[in-house]
Amino acid sequence: MTRSSRKPIVGIPCDLRMIGPHPFHAVGEKYISAVHDGAHAIPLLIPVLENPIEIDELLATLDGVLLTGSPSNVSPKHYDGPKPREGVLQDERRDATTLPLIRRIVDRGIPLLAICRGFQEFNVAYGGSLFQHVEEVPGRIDHREDKTQPLAIQYAPAHDVFLTPGGRLEAIAGQASIKVNSLHGQGVDRVGQGLAVEAVAPDGQVEGLRARDAESFALAVQWHPEWRFWENDFSKALFAAFGHAVSAHRDRAESAR
Repeated sequence: MTRSSRKPIVGIPCDLRMIGPHPFHAVGEKYISAVHDGAHAIPLLIPVLENPIEIDELLATLDGVLLTGSPSNVSPKHYDGPKPREGVLQDERRDATTLPLIRRIVDRGIPLLAICRGFQEFNVAYGGSLFQHVEEVPGRIDHREDKTQPLAIQYAPAHDVFLTPGGRLEAIAGQASIKVNSLHGQGVDRVGQGLAVEAVAPDGQVEGLRARDAESFALAVQWHPEWRFWENDFSKALFAAFGHAVSAHRDRAESAR
């Protein structure tokens, strides 16, 4: 298999956000930079249109997909959960784009890395459910950040996660546990069918998942490895591994043409 000179392309589905009176399709710069500088790929932003882009046409152009965090949450109607409380931000356009996309990505062997909201989307796409307020679950700690603090404190390491022995995250980390940041109010309740747990917080909250039968890279984490990834050994290794997978997919796809 010949290595292509073309940089691989990683699709990043946007959030739909109101900026003033107008809707915008938006992705945080930290995710874009992590794909470009950490995975050494070209980030391609995917708009979340009212009539979503046809999945097969979209995937024909991509070598990988990154699902990002967001201020919004997955609508609980997708996992038969109770209606969200007033003020909890939803993004139905993003749900309509990402949830049908995830299993098609994995089934086609396209590398996938999912972060925070993306981690929760990953679980829901496989039939799992979510806690809408983790801090209210008996035995769980409050995993939310203190939004009154500077970003450097909000994104600072908050707790350990224990990595599944023999799992993909443990192989990337080269150790049994790592310390991670924590900026989420929702989290995994029932793990989706076909997913394997890759990381667990000390309170038992699931924080890492893998598609068990995926042909390629298909990992999801609850924390934020994209935040200043170059300062964290595990985060650098995670994006490097993702970048290697998308490059390999690009080479396979071009060899097959």
